[in-house]
Amino acid sequence: MKDFDGKVALVTGTTGIGLATARRLAAGGAAIIACGIDRAANAALKAELESSGAGALVIGADVSVPDQVRDAVAAGVERFGGLDIVVNSAAVHPYGTAVSTDFETWNKAMSVNVGSIYLTAHFGIPEMVRRGGGAIVNVASVQGFACQQNVAAYATTKGAIHTLTRALALDHARSGIRVNSVSPGSIRTPILEKAARGENGTDADVEAAYKRFGEAHPIGRIGEPEEVAELIAFLCSSKAGFCTGADYKIDGGLTAGIGVK
Repeated sequence: MKDFDGKVALVTGTTGIGLATARRLAAGGAAIIACGIDRAANAALKAELESSGAGALVIGADVSVPDQVRDAVAAGVERFGGLDIVVNSAAVHPYGTAVSTDFETWNKAMSVNVGSIYLTAHFGIPEMVRRGGGAIVNVASVQGFACQQNVAAYATTKGAIHTLTRALALDHARSGIRVNSVSPGSIRTPILEKAARGENGTDADVEAAYKRFGEAHPIGRIGEPEEVAELIAFLCSSKAGFCTGADYKIDGGLTAGIGVK
């Protein structure tokens, strides 16, 4: 028997960590409800999951919009009969200080990175309660602990995710719902690729940039989305049955020391 047979999982974000997580949970037997705004990524994930025989409903949805999240949850429950797992991976990563970041950009970061977690909880937790409980994993970041310069909005959202994770865990523990977060360091994702290409988007040697980023981590490399997906899968599984309200760093040792190279 696979570790997620009979489970239904909602995953937000269809690239990077979200993509790897959808693949991992599907490989474990879960039916997948995936939500994302990248049409090409959505189509590729749908084709991949369907070809593997996994139950899959891939929805083009902006998870910062209440009606779209409500409808996605409802469609998934109608299709698969319930909801057991939620993984919140969708994110935007604006650069800027509090002075240089305009209010629209600030609000967008809050709405996508934090608001989407509220929305999947708001609409998803009642469905999970009907199934007798479940697991939620929120993708935060080491930037929620110690941030770089010029990422005021992004770092703020990741710190907020840590707090919201604890609040959800406390509020819904007696309903059998566990809520945890993971805080990755530098992971090979489209967001990191954008950083590697530089602010003007023209830097070509992405792998050289990844190597530089990796050197900041004591383990000596950047992480892979599949590695984060494995940690998420563990936290979603019955093996993590006594884990809730916590954050799990997966950062190659980045935050273990000060100025460590």
